[in-house]
Amino acid sequence: MNKRLIIPAIPVFAILVSVMFQNSCANTTQAPSGGMKDTIPPIIVNIDPLPGTTNVPTHKTTIKFTFDEYVVVKEGKNIFLSPPLDKAPKYKIKGKSLLVYFDSDLDSNTTYTLDISNAIADNREGNMYPGYSLVFSTGPKIDSMVVTGTVRDCNTLQPMKGATVMLYKDLSDSAVFKSRPVAAAKTDGWGYFYIRNIENTDYRLYAIMDEMNNNKYDVESDKIAFVDSVIRPVMVASDQLPELMKYDVLDTVHCQARKSEYELYMFRDEASRQLVKNRERTGDRTAYVSFMAPDAKIDSLWIRNVPQNKLIMEFNATRDSLLIWVNDRRRPMDTLHLFVDYLKSDSVGALVPSTEHFRLARPGGKYRRPAAATIKHDDTICKLKLTADPATIERKGFQLNFDFPIISEGFDKMTLTGTNPRQQKSKVKFKVEKDTANIRQFFIKIDEKMLPGYEYELSLPHREFRDINGYYNDSIKTKVSLPKDDKLSQLQFNLTGVKHRYLVELLSEKMDKVLDSYTVDTDGAVLFPYLKAGKYCVRLTQDKNRNGRVDTGNLLKHRQPEKVKFYTLRDGSNVINIPEGTEMEQKLDVEKLFEK
Repeated sequence: MNKRLIIPAIPVFAILVSVMFQNSCANTTQAPSGGMKDTIPPIIVNIDPLPGTTNVPTHKTTIKFTFDEYVVVKEGKNIFLSPPLDKAPKYKIKGKSLLVYFDSDLDSNTTYTLDISNAIADNREGNMYPGYSLVFSTGPKIDSMVVTGTVRDCNTLQPMKGATVMLYKDLSDSAVFKSRPVAAAKTDGWGYFYIRNIENTDYRLYAIMDEMNNNKYDVESDKIAFVDSVIRPVMVASDQLPELMKYDVLDTVHCQARKSEYELYMFRDEASRQLVKNRERTGDRTAYVSFMAPDAKIDSLWIRNVPQNKLIMEFNATRDSLLIWVNDRRRPMDTLHLFVDYLKSDSVGALVPSTEHFRLARPGGKYRRPAAATIKHDDTICKLKLTADPATIERKGFQLNFDFPIISEGFDKMTLTGTNPRQQKSKVKFKVEKDTANIRQFFIKIDEKMLPGYEYELSLPHREFRDINGYYNDSIKTKVSLPKDDKLSQLQFNLTGVKHRYLVELLSEKMDKVLDSYTVDTDGAVLFPYLKAGKYCVRLTQDKNRNGRVDTGNLLKHRQPEKVKFYTLRDGSNVINIPEGTEMEQKLDVEKLFEK
């Protein structure tokens, strides 16, 4: 006999014996003193009522799941009833059984699905029961249709686990705000969902991160996703349907093979009602006003007893927050009477002209001239910050930020020098660009080719800049050199098919930080230089309205968030692994990427 065929069978037999021994101990209330650890999850041995039962009573309904061993409820929120009631299902453990019951009566003539996925574990080792969906009806028939889909974050395209996906027969825009859905489900670790055994009719499809756990959309707390059009199910539910089977989240092959009929992209809703949200005086000569919705339409803004030409104002990029400075060095007023004339939402949501009056008290109470002994040097200078990033200095230049708007400037008094490796200095040409969105920010860009091995020093002399407080700047110098580490790499994309404006961003592997960015509207090259060895992602956002920012969605306006795509490798990964000292070059057809 061939011993090579016999020997491998010995450990297999030993494992089988161990598993059998394990099962024989699985229902005891005390853990065995030895042997292999129990890794087998509980098994359902009985359900009451049975799957597919019709005419289930609506009053004091209790669902009983009996397991082959003692169990505990690990995640009660994962016991989910569709369609949901006003309150979540209640539960208790009795012996080896899980009893699920409800505070209110079930609806009549309704098909229900009770899901207990990732909610139950065995009592000893904590092995999670993968899940089960029980279908029953309080009427004479079981509805038979199913819809499937995937919910993703609109910015990272990562799957949204635990989102509540909801169907509404009421096709009005207000339904998701005020009523419970007619069917619902939770997404799994892949962001995947199925809503099974539903009626063959028209629906609106939404998904929310239900922070209030009330199965309704709360604008202040929840993120939302929606399908633009009315949907109608086309798939018939069946226990043999792969889309309805419970898979381990680590089972990549089967999880990715499931058919996803709808892709939903979750976002933080843009507020629709416009009104003043907050206002505050932040200093002697500074205040701000914030609005509920972006793109506030202000007709005029004034402060009593302050000439209009003494006010300096700056909106943020989304035009929902306005900074105000009083360019007047007279004694600060104890109270600023601020008047804002703008388009405000009325009771039905229409924008109408409105003037609001706000009294902004000075922080710290009435003004008192500070004692000379308490005044520090930092209290009497024009505060600024001068920075330079070696990795982006060629494109973005030095960045100069002031705490307050400046009323006199001495850019022509600045000097920029370059020092070569032999310590020889020479003047370098530069140009100054004002940030279009921030009146206190400037970019000083080197106006000639930067050379490796050179050190560049930008110098701001003393008393050449003055802010609205009447204070002058201290002198400041900043040095920068191009990175010269041979281990640094670069990544270049040659873009074609650029039909719109796009934001092209280099992100960290976790997609939680933007490392560099471009705005492009024509074919050409995008270069990310001086990269350390590591893993990166490249995100493209379609800026169709050409406002230079990533716009979120608006449910009531039926506007989806701006479309996002990631550069994807052939293996389907979004992560680019860049080795040391490498020059990587990739071709990217943007039009084809956004057609996918």
